Amino acid sequence: MATIVRGLLLLGLLAGCGARTELPVCQVEGEKRECETICGKGVETCVWGKWEGCTAPRPSSTIPIGATIRDFSATHPDFEDSIGLDLGIVETNLGSDGKPVYAGNPTTPTTSGKANFDSWYRDVPGINASTSFTLDLASSPGAPNLYQFNAPDFFPIDGQLLGNEGNPHNFHFTLEMQIPFRYVGGESLTFRGDDDLWVFVNDKLAIDLGGVHATESRTILLDDEAEVLGITKGEVFPFALFFAERHTSGSNFYLETTIAEFDVCPE
Repeated sequence: MATIVRGLLLLGLLAGCGARTELPVCQVEGEKRECETICGKGVETCVWGKWEGCTAPRPSSTIPIGATIRDFSATHPDFEDSIGLDLGIVETNLGSDGKPVYAGNPTTPTTSGKANFDSWYRDVPGINASTSFTLDLASSPGAPNLYQFNAPDFFPIDGQLLGNEGNPHNFHFTLEMQIPFRYVGGESLTFRGDDDLWVFVNDKLAIDLGGVHATESRTILLDDEAEVLGITKGEVFPFALFFAERHTSGSNFYLETTIAEFDVCPE
């Protein structure tokens, strides 16, 4: 009886404050139910009308995501050539092999055709050389639910693979990152940098920043794009990011997200 009265009082207070008078998420104080994250199952408790304290394991405050970097020579036809924002280089759906599908017909303003583009994210002897890389998304005490990777001078392979080719840095490379994540609801994603950047969620294009350009930025709210991307809260979907650095004027890479449930779980 006390629980019911407390619930009614809570509803009355909310109504008096102009809030919505919907029934609370839970109604029985202290009741428990099963909950889960991408890392496993746990239990959460009803506290003042809300389910709280899920004990399911979660990724840590730093999320290390594996990636592949491919190094190219400046003589590659798509590098050190045309400059400009070039949207529509890739199709809106990933290919069956998990790679971007070239959309040029037969070229785009900054790319030279399908055959050359296809080498960007595939190992091709004599054209590129590849290595592994870990992109650490880290939260801070002041913003524990916000994960960031910030590299204003992003040169992860200086002196490696095909070398700097006489430049102060190794400028000509691509980065590919693919990992599942669990869509909880309310997540956002921001990228800022140069040059090309494509993000695919559930194999559908969510961010297009193609081209050889100065710093550009895009933000998406997954709730706003959920229908287009075909994602449902509580389910796990593939996440893929493809980046390219194609010109010797600078390289910066900033990724910010509230996606907390990437498939990187404590052992």
